[in-house]
Amino acid sequence: MADLISDGNIKVAWVSSVATVTAPTAAELNAGNDWTARLTPDGLKTDPTTADVNTSSLASTFETAVPGRKSYQTEITFKRGTTPQDDQPYTTLAYGVTGYLVVRRGVPYATAFATGDRVEVYPVAATEPQNVAPTANEVLKVSVKLAVTSDPATRAIVA
Repeated sequence: MADLISDGNIKVAWVSSVATVTAPTAAELNAGNDWTARLTPDGLKTDPTTADVNTSSLASTFETAVPGRKSYQTEITFKRGTTPQDDQPYTTLAYGVTGYLVVRRGVPYATAFATGDRVEVYPVAATEPQNVAPTANEVLKVSVKLAVTSDPATRAIVA
């Protein structure tokens, strides 16, 4: 069986601008900030939700529905750093900051973005950063919910 594992094979970048969400260029993505090594192992959430549209009628004896509006609950949790480079997610994501969260899955994270890569591009605005409660034997962590501000491209192809 040839299963694709996630360990080391997800890249997460913060990009300040993208001309076309469905076809970002490799140059745009590689100019962004690679935050993969700063995120905790469980620190990436891009959970979709789809509402149901009730299509039943007064004559119905069974509830029927079709898919309705989509939304995403997007959040990252990252480690605080001791250098400006390592603390970049924290210093960048102040309340209201906008940009693009870009996720690539199935390719080693250290590999640069390339033409033909399949990526997810989420146009987002940062909410108020939340310090994660400290516990013994753990690094300082911060979580930031990212409000999706327009239609994301979850199956974008890098141009």
